[in-house]
Amino acid sequence: MCDCRFDITYNDLNPTILFVSKGKMTKNSRYHNHDFTEITFILSGKGQYFVEGNTYDVSAGDLLICNSGVNHNNIVINEKEPTTEFFVGFTNFHFKNMPSNVISLKNGDYIMHTNNKLRQELTKYCYAMLAENETNQAGKYFMIKANLIQFLLHIIRQNIEPCPPQAGYHFDSHHKNDVVNQIISYLDTHYNEKISLDAIAQNMYLSSVYISKIFKDETGESPINYLIKIRLEKAKEMLVSLKSDSVKEIATLVGYEDVYHFSKLFKKYYGMSPLHYRKNFIRS
Repeated sequence: MCDCRFDITYNDLNPTILFVSKGKMTKNSRYHNHDFTEITFILSGKGQYFVEGNTYDVSAGDLLICNSGVNHNNIVINEKEPTTEFFVGFTNFHFKNMPSNVISLKNGDYIMHTNNKLRQELTKYCYAMLAENETNQAGKYFMIKANLIQFLLHIIRQNIEPCPPQAGYHFDSHHKNDVVNQIISYLDTHYNEKISLDAIAQNMYLSSVYISKIFKDETGESPINYLIKIRLEKAKEMLVSLKSDSVKEIATLVGYEDVYHFSKLFKKYYGMSPLHYRKNFIRS
């Protein structure tokens, strides 16, 4: 069953923070790279960065994202008014449709410009991280991480396509038996789609934990097991009736993008692979 927690990552977003700091760009740095991701946020002033052979002008509100192996150095353009920068280094993250431990910008570049609203939000998180870094309070690492995650999410939202809105489904009654029947009806009709228990729960104005509990109380199994059985029964029918379709195509038709996962479930429930089921049925 689809889990809306992982709409932009493949698992929990739990980066390892290596450092946070603030500094002034008073001299040109050496040309270098890191084995982690470093984000530089321009808090004030103007400057330049030389990144992978190209020079970029930066000013307050701009971000420089240097993933592992990206060569870069800063260039001072006004010694009297040096640029103030925020730095954060981190690793152990993986956003969808991006390589592991890489943040890819829409334009394929290294610099991200922000509007006033986003600049204010990012600035707030920068100073929150810096303030926590200066304290000796318990849990400061996790407070920094909490702010970094929000900082990153604001950046990622600007660089990925928004998910299409899920089709709504109206549920009329909150009586336990009615709720379960409506969920069953929904699963029977939409089994070939990406189904989120959280989305169903929201449409019913109930918690996903509650509807999981009453579903199991009424049917003896969880919603996900019920959905799996529907999909696999449909798959059995299709393996016989759609003989020209591959197992991968059948898996897609019943809602599974991963044919290996589909085949593994099929064998678990029926004791043979989808291909062997098809061959045995034809032979008989």
